[in-house]
Amino acid sequence: MFDELITGGTIIEGTGGPGYVADVGISSGRITAIGDLSPSEAAITTDATGMLVTPGFVDPHTHYDAQLLWDPSASPSSIHGVTTVIGGNCGFTLAPLRPGDDDYLRKMMAKVEGMPLAALEAGTDWSWETFGEFLGRLEGNISVNAGFLAGHCAIRRYVMGGEAVGSAASDADLEAIRAELAKAIEAGALGFSFTNSTSHSDGEGEAVASRWATPDELMALAEETGRHEGTTLEGIVPGCLDRFADDEIELLAAMSAAANRPMNWNVLTVDSREADRVPRQLQAADRATELGGRVVALTMPVQVPMNMSLLNFCGLFLIPGWGDILNVDVPERIERLNDADTRVRMLEQSKSPEAGVFRRLADWDDYIVGDTFSSANDGLSGRRVGDIAAERRRSAFGTFLDISIADDLQTVWWPTPQDDDDESWRMRAELWADGRAMIGGSDAGAHLDRMCGAPYPTRFIGDCLRGRKLTTVEQAVKLMTSDPASLFGLIDRGVLREGAWADVVVLDPETIDGGPARLVTDLPADSARLIADSTGVKRVLCNGEVIVTDGVATGAVPGTVLRSGRDTETVTAR
Repeated sequence: MFDELITGGTIIEGTGGPGYVADVGISSGRITAIGDLSPSEAAITTDATGMLVTPGFVDPHTHYDAQLLWDPSASPSSIHGVTTVIGGNCGFTLAPLRPGDDDYLRKMMAKVEGMPLAALEAGTDWSWETFGEFLGRLEGNISVNAGFLAGHCAIRRYVMGGEAVGSAASDADLEAIRAELAKAIEAGALGFSFTNSTSHSDGEGEAVASRWATPDELMALAEETGRHEGTTLEGIVPGCLDRFADDEIELLAAMSAAANRPMNWNVLTVDSREADRVPRQLQAADRATELGGRVVALTMPVQVPMNMSLLNFCGLFLIPGWGDILNVDVPERIERLNDADTRVRMLEQSKSPEAGVFRRLADWDDYIVGDTFSSANDGLSGRRVGDIAAERRRSAFGTFLDISIADDLQTVWWPTPQDDDDESWRMRAELWADGRAMIGGSDAGAHLDRMCGAPYPTRFIGDCLRGRKLTTVEQAVKLMTSDPASLFGLIDRGVLREGAWADVVVLDPETIDGGPARLVTDLPADSARLIADSTGVKRVLCNGEVIVTDGVATGAVPGTVLRSGRDTETVTAR
């Protein structure tokens, strides 16, 4: 007798092979039979006739480290069919943590990952110290499977205290940092993550701890990671957002080769207006191969809407020269933005070659007005800046600033994606088939009121079935299941086969999709975030237990904390 029997669905195994109609029998958390299982008995029988039955999706780049402490369901990822999340990316984790140092860590996470500070303060008691103690807080209390890399920033801060920011590590420091990384991995960390991205600053505006590490320090930590079974690497360098410098390519490739582990990075953006970006970024993978390593780019298969504001830190603050203008108190910021010479300079900076990838934010005509907060802006929500500017006989950029200032900079802006053309989508489809890249990069759990990347699995499958149809549904499922599971060496996950863990999604091919992003205030301390509903997600099982029914989380917590060497096998780079 099965615990659950899913009958009559079209099985999409996750291997890329063609779908076929069969039943799936589940017992004790695993898939125990696939085929014609009638007239078998089961405690629960689910009729999946006309449905697709797929493995649970694996999201390789999330920041659910904090949210899972108060939201076991990892919403909204789980309602979009995600059953496994990888956290601890970009060098940022919540452990190890010295007693009394939680305020620094909270403020850093609020700045670099856009997590509301009030939610971080109210959502948990911050009473752990070691990486193992942090993982212990989650064990038995999560709906999805979750694995975490050990972040360089927390480890460096734990060892060096305040000297982690502003100082190179001494030989003794490095020995201690390496020892703490080893302890974290032995406790279950899936590997090592780091950042030296210039966009990552702490709550005081200083470069985060990982950015003060020398290449020798990073190489030593890569080597340490390679000493342990079932581990991997992840890293962020400044060129991830646009184009790598030669030394960045060399660093990523050399670290992977030193560890003999894959190195993944986030995120490779595709834009036909910048056609040379993809081949340049993939040179990191080619160089890694030459050195005996493996570097994998993460790339998203859908457009992720992202809003902007001149009140709170966002991508606009990263346009070269803009940070000097915007990183002051609001009254002074408004005074500067009203200055004609400053406006001219900002416009020139936003269009300059030095703006790199942030030039995509400078199409001022095509910004859409979101929420407004003053009577002067009544009736503008939903309208295009270029149209408003034409009515006012003003420039688009000047109109953008005038509207913002009238709202005391609170205006929410939605830039229209400029990379939604046919050629950009052709380039994306080509990239999905390239072994040097992998689907992922949602950043789920981070930048909570600015973007919502979590719905990408349902949106991608819906697009493959009823939209652009740039790849088959079988390939789309493989890209989001067995491919990421294989990169991390996840044992018995990412595929539907006998003996595998029963991470299963039952979805309706006629309706599967992700809804539009909407703002809700459901975080601790009534903090806000963007979420998106799913349609067509009939049933999601994690380790054989139902965690989502008809797009609604059940509250069950069958998820496993994935630990290196126990739940992962070693994936070498060569």
